[in-house]
Amino acid sequence: MPSPDLLSALRTRRLVAIVRGNDPDAALNTVVTLVRSGIDLVEVSLSGADALRVIEKARAALGPDAHLGAGTVLTAADARRAADAGAAYTVTPGVTEAVAASRALGLPVLAGALTPTEVVAALAEGATAVKLFPAGPGGVDLLRALRAPFPDVPFVPVGGVDARAARDYLAAGAVAVGVGTPLVGRAADGDASGLGERVEAFRSLALEAS
Repeated sequence: MPSPDLLSALRTRRLVAIVRGNDPDAALNTVVTLVRSGIDLVEVSLSGADALRVIEKARAALGPDAHLGAGTVLTAADARRAADAGAAYTVTPGVTEAVAASRALGLPVLAGALTPTEVVAALAEGATAVKLFPAGPGGVDLLRALRAPFPDVPFVPVGGVDARAARDYLAAGAVAVGVGTPLVGRAADGDASGLGERVEAFRSLALEAS
């Protein structure tokens, strides 16, 4: 169930929410809340508890058009299971066999890369966009350095991205940013306190950058 155009969604929304938790019911509620609150590009990490079931139930609740993806996809089997659960795209932490497997299934891929060699490899495997990961240690300077030889590559920094960093990355040319804990907090573990305020703050940030 591929998204109609993942790259277009990244360019328009500018923000991917990353949900990873130990409470499947809370994770499901978090995904649905995010989408219905206007943050409708959501990645459910397969490293979370019962993540495939969370994706399946979220797809049933949100319908076929939701930009709902599976993250931490490492293997071809992960990609197949994610597709079967209703993921519309996959996200990998690196250039693994999951990139080619996802493409073979018709799924767009946000493929992880950190170095120029990895960026080239991700593109060669058919990545729709490059997840700059982990972005935190290199920060905006790393993004700028990579955009020099790859000015047309859509980069999505992930890892250590808070509101301030998100603004800086987007201003430096990132097509979008991926945000986990600074946005979701512990909502996927059952503590949704402050989620509404964080959603509004990040929605405003993304709208400013659009």
